[in-house]
Amino acid sequence: MALSKKQQKIVDQMVRRVELCREFMNDWMLFNQILTRYPEPGINKAELETQFLKIKSKLARTHKVLRETLADDYNLDGNTMNIVSGATSLEAIYSQSEVAVKKLQQEWHRAFIAINETLGSVDDKRARAEAGEKIFIMAPGGPALNEGGGGMSKNTKTVLILFLVLGLIVGFIALNPGGLATPWRSALGL
Repeated sequence: MALSKKQQKIVDQMVRRVELCREFMNDWMLFNQILTRYPEPGINKAELETQFLKIKSKLARTHKVLRETLADDYNLDGNTMNIVSGATSLEAIYSQSEVAVKKLQQEWHRAFIAINETLGSVDDKRARAEAGEKIFIMAPGGPALNEGGGGMSKNTKTVLILFLVLGLIVGFIALNPGGLATPWRSALGL
């Protein structure tokens, strides 16, 4: 089944959202890989710290874009970025107690599950849009888009309302109920 231009626009937006979620997921997993490699013997800790700071920066930037782009589909809790902002450096993390490190890893895992749930939800919505199902998505910073299938555009609705109002005015003048339209009829030479 071929999709209309509006449906294809929704599919394209959903594909972009899925890509953004996957990118965030991959970066989230890299964050954990760097985090867990730090205590290994023989690791270049300075290089790992640099990678850690880079991935933290990327996560922060991507998270903001993800939150704004997904709008209503965004299901990550605020704790996700608290993990990133609280992890000032690998050295600081591992200078804490073993209990604190384990707690950070558990929080990372909870966020990992939330990211996966969000990705699954967005990917399901994309698949439904590709199948031609009518879906609603929230435009970033704006109202919901209802372009998944059918419906009238705003311009079409405006034109129809204009014709309806003009039709009512013409009908009122032509019928002249109770003589109320007499002044307008005489002004129009009717």
